[in-house]
Amino acid sequence: MSYQDLLTRPVRPPDRVLRYGDRHPDQVIDVYEGTGRPPLVLLHGGYWMAEYDRRHARPMAVALAALGHTVWLPEYRRVGQEGGGHPGTFDDVAAALDLVRAQWPSGVLLVGHSAGGHLALWSALRHRLPPGSRWHAEPAVRGVVGLAAVCDLGEAFTAGLGGGAARALLHDRADLLDEVDPARLLPYDRGPLVLVHGVKDRVLPVSMSRRTAAAEPSAVLIEPSDAGHFSLIDPLSSTWPLITAAIEAAAGGGAAMEPAAGRSAAMDSGAGRSAAAESAAGRGAVMESGAERGAVRTVRG
Repeated sequence: MSYQDLLTRPVRPPDRVLRYGDRHPDQVIDVYEGTGRPPLVLLHGGYWMAEYDRRHARPMAVALAALGHTVWLPEYRRVGQEGGGHPGTFDDVAAALDLVRAQWPSGVLLVGHSAGGHLALWSALRHRLPPGSRWHAEPAVRGVVGLAAVCDLGEAFTAGLGGGAARALLHDRADLLDEVDPARLLPYDRGPLVLVHGVKDRVLPVSMSRRTAAAEPSAVLIEPSDAGHFSLIDPLSSTWPLITAAIEAAAGGGAAMEPAAGRSAAMDSGAGRSAAAESAAGRGAVMESGAERGAVRTVRG
């Protein structure tokens, strides 16, 4: 499936649209109200480029709200727009999440796809920035779910992924990576960290998530064997039950996914196998915990 397929999925208007800035029309957050489940912020991808906006993430936002989550879907300035790229893109994401933090001080789950996965990880690591950084903050984050996330901006920069998208984001300046590359801000310490990356992804190689999981002991890696890049955010895809189960587990605190407890990435719950594990088993997903690398576990029915 493709990006264009996502634009054909049914959506509804957001319940609220909030502004977090006054410099650009895209400094807004769509809010889809849910009841009964923890709130989350959904950061869309598109290699930080202007032509890819939050519209393609709205089907996912609507579906998650229907499950009971209040979903905050921020837009942000992107490369090709006035003020987009460094530093404006990061200014916007930081400001949007600071607004969310003001309304939900107990913290929210961050879910990000592709470039949005990069922004989610970076947002959860802002406390690791130097105190003098314009983006330094103590984020109210309860966990991160990265879906085909650009976990290593330096690798994307060097490899020229997305037609040189990371280079465009940083104006071809590698010296800016220290403040905006999640891989350089590890270790991670803000609740569960779950990475989901389809083996058949042709937009962003699954090897990036594998290397991140190997380097970060707290990470759990889930590899749906039949998933590509966009199926991870499509409520009509066969991968969707696994995605929602991973989000539910992370939103619940991640006790069922804690690799240090010896549960690797099978995400067993106290009552037995979780829905995420059952979904993974049905698709032969490979799950790996960074804390138990070398013991990759294939979950099958």
